[in-house]
Amino acid sequence: MMSFNAPARAGAGHPVSRSGARKAATLAFAAQGVCVAAVYTTVPAVTEHLRLPPLLTTTLMVAVALMAGGGSFLGLAAIRRAGPLATMRGAVLTAVAALVLIGWAPGEATAIGAYILFGLAVGALDVGVNTQAAAIERAYGRSVFGSFYTAWSVGGVVAALLTAGAARLDWPVATGLSVQAGIVLLLAICLRAYALPDSSGRSSDAVAQPPLGRHLWIRLVPFGLALLVVYVVDSTVSAWSAVYLRQTLAASLTVAPLAYAAYQAGTVVGRAATDRLVQRFGAVAVVRAAALLAAGALTAMAAARGWPVAVLAAGTVGLGASVLAPLCLASAARLRPAASEAVLARLNLFNYVGVITGGAVGGLLGSTGQFRLAYAAPAALAVLLLAAARHFTQQRPGLAVDDEGTRRCRTA
Repeated sequence: MMSFNAPARAGAGHPVSRSGARKAATLAFAAQGVCVAAVYTTVPAVTEHLRLPPLLTTTLMVAVALMAGGGSFLGLAAIRRAGPLATMRGAVLTAVAALVLIGWAPGEATAIGAYILFGLAVGALDVGVNTQAAAIERAYGRSVFGSFYTAWSVGGVVAALLTAGAARLDWPVATGLSVQAGIVLLLAICLRAYALPDSSGRSSDAVAQPPLGRHLWIRLVPFGLALLVVYVVDSTVSAWSAVYLRQTLAASLTVAPLAYAAYQAGTVVGRAATDRLVQRFGAVAVVRAAALLAAGALTAMAAARGWPVAVLAAGTVGLGASVLAPLCLASAARLRPAASEAVLARLNLFNYVGVITGGAVGGLLGSTGQFRLAYAAPAALAVLLLAAARHFTQQRPGLAVDDEGTRRCRTA
């Protein structure tokens, strides 16, 4: 029998290592977090640098979400052709190019093209990382989805603080985005290919493609609606919190990104605790508590009279909302484990509808001076998650597979 230090080799030439695959997926999630935060937290700076009209800024954020929806299906096709890791690596490199283009865009046309390219890249990356995360969770036999989203949030915090630091040092937006693109590139270089052992001890490099019945859409509806609400909340805070602090609460360009940083810091704490909370209290109870916490924090953010309260409230929103997306995706992936990439690509449609809705409504309300209403409305929607909570499931205790392909009993 081989040791953990000498993993078996997969048919495609990749070492079979459950822990190695988990590390690679963690790096990819972190890269995605940096990318998204870099784009959202620099919206005020890019808008002022290029003198973009508010309506065009809103349109660009909506376009990013629309392109991400299409990018998720491009990612699905790429996964079936080249596998999740190659898809993740290609998407990350494309996102790096888009970040540089956004920063150095000489005018509106180049900026529009760069944002569209970024949307396609982040959509493909999204389905790639979540497909890999679902497969890894099955290999572990217990809830591990939350740990991946913790890495996503850590990447977001780092990028947001870099944006704030760059503004403090009076760096041009191009310099700040180039530094963030360099971090993403470094993470992409560190990605390594590992195959996952399946329950029979064989490697699982190939992606299964069983047919999906139409009734799967019906089973996805509760998760889709929940994910839609989650991303309405997420996009409203992520895309517009910096602008909200800048325009409504008169914060400086140095302070404006701090709401996003606090939001992502809250998600780090929430997601780091997600897997343990699920194992102790169950997915349903965790989802209900998180929804109530997010609703209360959004209300506080809408009522904030100064930026310190808004930053604190944004962090609390992150604490509550952070657990919802990974648990939703993990539960949906268990509907059809052998075809999780196709299930998650379908579910991503709800994701991006939520992003579009939150981004567009938040931007339109903000452009008319009603940013407070943009945060009060998602607070009401968050309460609706209480009804959807009963559909959430968690990884059942059972046989997990170690790095050698050996089956062993796993208890939650």
